[in-house]
Order: sequence, then structure tokens, then C-alpha cells
Amino acid sequence: MTDTHLTQIRFDGFDLDQRILAGLADAGFTRCTPIQAETLPIALGGRDVAGQAQTGTGKTAAFLLVVMQRLLCNPSAPSDSGCRPRALILAPTRELAVQIHRDTLLLAKHTGLRAGLVYGGTGYQKQREDLADGVDILVGTPGRLIDYYKQRVFGLQAIDVVVLDEADRMFDLGFIKDVRYLLRRMPPPEARLGMLFSATLSYRVTELAYEHMNDPELVKIETDKVTADRVRQCCYLTSNEEKIPLLLGLVRGWDDARIMVFVNTKREADRVWGYLQGNGINTAVLSGDVPQKKRLKLLRDFTNGTLPVLVGTDVAARGLHIPDVTHVVNYDLPEDPEDYVHRIGRTARAGAAGDAIGFVCETYAFCLPDIEAFIGAKIPVEPLDSALLAEVDPSSRMRPDRADREVRREGRGPRRSATPRGGREGRERRGAGRSRGSKSDQPSKTEPSAQSERRREPSRPGVEQAALTSPPPTAPDPAHSSAQETGATVDEPRRKRRRRRRKPAEGGPERSQESPNSTPETVD
Repeated sequence: MTDTHLTQIRFDGFDLDQRILAGLADAGFTRCTPIQAETLPIALGGRDVAGQAQTGTGKTAAFLLVVMQRLLCNPSAPSDSGCRPRALILAPTRELAVQIHRDTLLLAKHTGLRAGLVYGGTGYQKQREDLADGVDILVGTPGRLIDYYKQRVFGLQAIDVVVLDEADRMFDLGFIKDVRYLLRRMPPPEARLGMLFSATLSYRVTELAYEHMNDPELVKIETDKVTADRVRQCCYLTSNEEKIPLLLGLVRGWDDARIMVFVNTKREADRVWGYLQGNGINTAVLSGDVPQKKRLKLLRDFTNGTLPVLVGTDVAARGLHIPDVTHVVNYDLPEDPEDYVHRIGRTARAGAAGDAIGFVCETYAFCLPDIEAFIGAKIPVEPLDSALLAEVDPSSRMRPDRADREVRREGRGPRRSATPRGGREGRERRGAGRSRGSKSDQPSKTEPSAQSERRREPSRPGVEQAALTSPPPTAPDPAHSSAQETGATVDEPRRKRRRRRRKPAEGGPERSQESPNSTPETVD
């Protein structure tokens, strides 16, 4: 790793509190990145900032230093009205919120500021209790924050600094209404400091900034080149059938590599994982339906190097700082060119170098021109040598455990596994007196038992709707009468319900003496 991504501006050249400088020294930070060098003078001067920079250039440290300096310079009086955080940092994904909180604890170690973390998927009661104890800096995702806010676990009246990280992702994930809900319950923009950061600042993000911030100053770093300089990009023109053999051949040829493989769907992520794992390559899947605790464990294993390959959807493409990722493989090219930038930004972070490989297949080949237009450069095409294609046994694919892919709504426990119909509980529900010996003792599927027929009789909404809206015959139907004479009683409950729903005619008591087999003249 080199320090060519750093400027000559030092952190101790700013008017930062000595306790903050001590935390920077512990983290090994001495010189600023370009986004930090541009942002700190503006934000420390009390002006709002909307910053855009490439991924992995230190945006998190840029806003954390400003947050801590402002809170230390403006201490608040103790309050008896419950938890009232003074800084709120909003992140679009749980993993990014965890990462920001971890960086906050590192840099604020000597300040005495309390940092809290709130995100969905796990730890509902514990997070609630920790938040109720009081925090100064609150990091979280919008959904869980609003949940606790509506329960009055914390208040927003004392917010002095608000930060939106990866703001464009807030739009992509549909969080923008939740973000506006929180912003409108804080002090007005003139009474707080606002900062907004993202790798890409679209028009809608800029509009959000000017709507909820106090005339922010726009800071853009290297806007003429979207991707990082030290990412070596290339692509292979492949058929759909060649993608798995090519991926296996490439991964086997990379020694001591830490690889992230991006796909567009969770189904394809399971398929890629199955072939990699089935062919002796230790792999894990990071997607939206993996339980939160397991997602965090997978990230830890991948970060410390015990897991060499991580297959993920775009949930792993934004904001996560995973050091020493050597290769990023776009197994599926993303349909949104901005997602391509975020994906390959997982490598070549903080001055390191990395490789980004794209598979231009039959399904997603149409995405390549848009990606090249967005990044402003042609992606070199490498020849597809047959030596790169590994021999793959179709039967080597492994199938994931469905229990590891199941997510329940917040506040609910794991879903109970279904009991087979032939299991003990199912037999007990169907009655202890039923014999288990032969199939002849059990009711046939085509000939339901009288008990099951009685259970199904009362609810026939489709038949009843037709009976109530169809015009009745004006004269007795011979076929209908003959069916009754032979003892057919299937339509008997239907006639009774029809009579109950009919409006009473004049002389109601006399009409109630009609024969149950008579046909009503009108049906309302």
C-alpha cells in the first residue's frame, strides 16, 4: 500500500481538540485525503457541506472529525427528558452503520463522547435499552430509528449535527421518505450543521441537500474520473455456460487472493456459491435474505482472511470498507452504471491496487456501453483462452440450507419448520382414533371424509357469489327436482344460505312457511 492518495495537509494543522488528535494518532492517521482536506476547513467553519468523492477516500473520517469537534466545543447541559442525542448519522445499510459506529469508537476513544448504534434485523431490545441510557452520537438506519422515535425512546430536539452517508443509496433503497420524516423533526437547517456524502451526487440528491440543508457548499473530488486510478479493469466476452468454468479457472489461478464476486440476483448468488463451494473453494453469500448476525460474521471472516471468496449482491457494494480486497469480479454486469463504480470500489482502497474483472455474457452484454459511457473510458477486453476454463462437473453444485436464507420481520422469532403431513403432530391433529396401518383406512384425496367435507362446507365464496348474482329460474327445473328425488344433497346448504340472504317479501311470516325445496323468485 502506498500513500500517494494522501495530501501534504496534516490533521494537526487544523484547530482540532487534542483528544481528537490522540484518537487520530492511535488510528495511525497523520495526513488528509483530498476529500478530508477540502471538507474540514468548510465544515469546521460552521458551513454545511455536500461532498462527492470516490469510494475508499476517507469520507467517513471527514464527517466524524467535524461531528466530534462541534460536540466538544459546544457541550450540552444535562437533561432529565430522556435520551436526546446531539448528532445523528444516517446510513442506508446495516453493514455501513456498523462500520461507521466502529470508526466512531476508534476516533472518539479519548473524547468521552458516547456513541450508539441502531439498525434492523437483530438486537431489538438490547439496542432499545442502550439507546434509552443516553448517547451523544447516534448512528443508525432509518427504519429502526423511526421505530424507536415513535416509541419516544429518544428525541430529536437537541440534534446539532446531522450526516447523510451514501445519500444516493437512500433513494435506491426507498428510504428517502423516512429520511425526510427524521429531518423534519429536527431543529431547522439554520440551527444545525448538515453534511451529505456520497460517491455520486445525482440531481435528486443535490435537490435533497438544498431542501434540508442550509445552503451547502458542494465539494467534488476528481469528478472528471469516476473510478479509482489504481483499479486495473478488464472484461471477458463469455457465453452464459462459460461463466462458471471461467470463474473457477480465474479463482484457482489467483494466489493469496481476497475476492468479491458480484451478481444481480439472490438466486444466482446461491448458484455461484454452490459451484465454488462444491469445487473446494471456501465461499459465503452476502445478500439481503441472509440473517443479520450471520452477515456480520461473514464480513468479519472475510475481513480477517479466513474466508477467501465472498459472493454478494449490491447490498455489499456500497460504503463497506473491507481492507486488502485484491479482486472484484462482476459475474453479472450491473444494469445501473453507478453500481459498477461502487462494486469495483471495494478494491484499491486507501491507496492500494486491485483488479476488477467483468463477465460480458449474453444476458448482460447490453450494460457494457452504458458503463463505459458513465466512467468515460473503454474497458479492455481480454482474450478468452480455453486454458482459463475449468472442467466442471454439474453434480458438484451444492445447495444452500434454506434456514440460512430466511429472514423474519423485525421483532419476530425464527419461523418454525413445517411438520410433514405424515409426522406425529400432523397425525395427532387429524385425530387420535385414525388408524395408521393401511392406506385403505385413510380418506382418499378424491373422496374426502365426511368430517373434512363438513369443515369445507361453510366457506365457498366463489360459489356463493355466483348463486347470489345469477338470475334464478322462473319455473322448477326438472333436472333439479330429479336430483333431489334421488337423494343428492350437495346443493342443499346453498339453497338455505340463499334464502337467508334474500330480502323478506311482504307478509314475511307467511313466506317463512315455504318448503325448503322451493326456488326464490328474486335474488337481491
